[in-house]
Amino acid sequence: MKLDDVKKLHQKKYRAQLGYYLVEGEHLILELQKAQLRSDQLQRSIQQQSNVKDVTLYVTEEYAEWASMLTAQFTVLTINKKQMAQLSDTKTPQGIIACVPLPNATKMKADQHIPKQHERCIYLHEVQDPGNLGTILRSLAWFGNFRLLLSPNSVDPFNSKVVRASMGAIFHVPVELEIELDDLSTRFDKFAYLDLNGSNIHTGEFAHYECYLFGNEARGVPIHALSASNADAFTILGNGSIDSLNLASAVSICAYQLSV
Repeated sequence: MKLDDVKKLHQKKYRAQLGYYLVEGEHLILELQKAQLRSDQLQRSIQQQSNVKDVTLYVTEEYAEWASMLTAQFTVLTINKKQMAQLSDTKTPQGIIACVPLPNATKMKADQHIPKQHERCIYLHEVQDPGNLGTILRSLAWFGNFRLLLSPNSVDPFNSKVVRASMGAIFHVPVELEIELDDLSTRFDKFAYLDLNGSNIHTGEFAHYECYLFGNEARGVPIHALSASNADAFTILGNGSIDSLNLASAVSICAYQLSV
């Protein structure tokens, strides 16, 4: 891929058009290597690209030796600092950026979804904040065995801000995009969601669901959609004076509860 095309990958429309996204920084590259070596998801995404066999790694001269020691099958290209600055969207480029094939994260039909044993789904409705989404991915990767479903009008999980905030978790959590809230009923018999008047999440009943719904940071989950679904309300009990939790915090607490 030409460098001029790589620069365009900071925009969602070009990521979709070209089929790649960018990963920047030493830590994320090491997580990417781990994912390529261990994750079937990334391996499948690479194989599905007819014109690419591996990840392309762009490095400055200072990182050339470091890159040569990686065990993953990356194509390494050395570029100068000026070119690196043009590829990076950070004020101080680290000198290492990977161009990675997008995984097959498009909408799946209900009969195509074959969940892993004990896998649970977290559904986010129109999440907007890249930091929130990145943190949620990080929590789901930490606790393990979660699949993330994103509604239309959600922030792009392959946005560079989300990728950085996830600290590499984006490579380890299966993600499905453009999942309509109304379509969930074809995949799941019942759902759980958070509400101040719901049952305590510490009850054993909270673990008896395959899908957990979380709404937009400001508006929550649409009530009209919940009334048409077999959805049960739960709450995270608190002793403070405010009436809500940050979305990422709420998902993380629920993921922990489901893992114990």
